[in-house]
Amino acid sequence: MADGLLSVFSIEAVGAVAAVLTTLCWIPQAARVIRTRETRAISLTTQVALTCGVVLWLVYGLFIGSWPLIGSNAVTLVLLGVILTMKLRYG
Repeated sequence: MADGLLSVFSIEAVGAVAAVLTTLCWIPQAARVIRTRETRAISLTTQVALTCGVVLWLVYGLFIGSWPLIGSNAVTLVLLGVILTMKLRYG
């Protein structure tokens, strides 16, 4: 029983660390776009596709009740939303 619990904890820990890293990586980009309002180098198609993908990951996380998926994708969605809004606004 203890081995199974440790295994589940380890899997959740890996998911949590991955979630934190892939979420935090968007902070510098969002901060730069807000500060400079420069978005020419950002692909609108890629940004829209990524945002849609994050929405789907968030929905999936809600369905399965995975807090690492829910938390990381909710924060990532906010950061991508800022970047996408700035891209639409400033081209």
